[in-house]
Amino acid sequence: MSEVILLQSPPPKLEEVQKKIFSVGALEFLANLHKEFDEDIDQLYKNRRKRSVELHTSFKLDFKKSPERLDRSWTIAPLPFRLQNRHLDLGDVSASNTAHFESALNTNVQGIQVDFDDGHCPTWRNQLLAFQNIYLAVNGKLHGAPLSISTCPVLMLRPRAWNMIEHNILIDGKEAIGPLVDFAILMYHNAKKLYEANSGPYFYLSKLEGAGEAKLWNNIFIWAQHQLGIPQGTIKACVLIENIISTFEMEEILYALREHSLGLNCGIWDYCASIISKFGSRREFLLPDRNKYVNMDRHFLSSYMRLVIATCHARAAPATGGMAAATLRPGADAADKESKEVINKILDAKLKEIEAGVDGFMVYDSRVVPHVNELWNKNGSTPNQISKQLTVQITAEDLLTIPSGGVTLQGLRHNVAVSIMFIYHWLAGIGHFFYNGNVEDSATAEISRTQIWQWIRFAPFLEDDPKKQVTAKLVEKAAASFSAHAHKNLCRSNAERKRLTAARYMSIELFLARNPPEFITSYLNDNHKFRTLHNKALLSNL
Repeated sequence: MSEVILLQSPPPKLEEVQKKIFSVGALEFLANLHKEFDEDIDQLYKNRRKRSVELHTSFKLDFKKSPERLDRSWTIAPLPFRLQNRHLDLGDVSASNTAHFESALNTNVQGIQVDFDDGHCPTWRNQLLAFQNIYLAVNGKLHGAPLSISTCPVLMLRPRAWNMIEHNILIDGKEAIGPLVDFAILMYHNAKKLYEANSGPYFYLSKLEGAGEAKLWNNIFIWAQHQLGIPQGTIKACVLIENIISTFEMEEILYALREHSLGLNCGIWDYCASIISKFGSRREFLLPDRNKYVNMDRHFLSSYMRLVIATCHARAAPATGGMAAATLRPGADAADKESKEVINKILDAKLKEIEAGVDGFMVYDSRVVPHVNELWNKNGSTPNQISKQLTVQITAEDLLTIPSGGVTLQGLRHNVAVSIMFIYHWLAGIGHFFYNGNVEDSATAEISRTQIWQWIRFAPFLEDDPKKQVTAKLVEKAAASFSAHAHKNLCRSNAERKRLTAARYMSIELFLARNPPEFITSYLNDNHKFRTLHNKALLSNL
């Protein structure tokens, strides 16, 4: 057996949980998974670096004329009964938050995005709690949750993306791969029970860059099903199209996963951030104020959504829209005036997606679920809209032409605030937070910090003050002003004040970087500040 070392001692009161989650059998399964795919994953990272250089030196992105794209006869494998209606999922549900997870399991939705990625912070404690709560739920032992997993919404397990390393586990002297750790532990402890209950295992796959990475996941699925003795094709996975490269390879992605596919999903903010990451050093890709000028009505994003829907439906696959991030005030009654305005705004946006042909989407706030269900009852007489075939002629220009519009001081301040607050909460071990009536996670932090970086780079003039340009000094002033406000109204302890100061300066570092990291979660996960805060035991204690 390969040598597996856990670099963390269990947190207080979680000693038995760690022992059970990382049992001898689980560690062996995890080690064998890494051994089987280690070279393939190293090649994945090499391919990403090579592609990044190519895109920065010789811009060229277009649709392939691949055999799978030219062959119009194939479709994905038929979906099991529980996946034929995916009208509504709850999004950003970190199972490490036990109360939120229990509440989600009792909500009248089809699925729950059980998130180890955008809305989750992977501290060792959070990982253990999430794995444990999912295991308890699957086995009908989670207090306050239904006794049978077959009566709950389906668990759509979302492992970390490929950019995330698990620094707390060494396998044969190498740090483990975050998504492989999540996948291995979730599969080892839950796959058979989910299969027996006709409830999975089902997954969301984040931040894929093209069909080659989808094929790698498919190979992992085949290997895992064989190792665990469950039928091939049992695993189903929905790929989030939140990277500009994947938009040009959707046919090939569906084909690569065709025996395990659960269609594709739209992720607007990660998608926009990926455009800046890949091409943002060119002025023609200067993205305007996202709150004012970037939404699904804009041509480049409506083209993206229509292409997702058309591609999926042509291959008998469901197409999933984005998540409604708006939330009601804490304790608010859904019937009060302010709540009604929020709900109506959500319903208006989601009706447009239904009319475009999506088969489902996500919301965060469970209080809006009855209203969204009623929207589907009025506008979705069938479990899905796969029969709604779209004929589209989407070009690379349609997807890559950035909308016109400027930068506002309010938009700049908002992006600065979201960036600082995401890092502040991440350092506290929390993967999402609430700000100005929305849930914010790594996706919104990603677009916020990349926009600020890009605006500093090109120094556009402000719409509300045409004589003033975006500069590093203006951004630093906005960061200082927001931090002073948060220091007064948010921080209650010296530790919180220190964390806020760290978040401010880490944000500035990202805004001013000559070559910014592609993913804010990688930057934070690899950062000594975060690792020091959440590492309670290191090798010296083994």
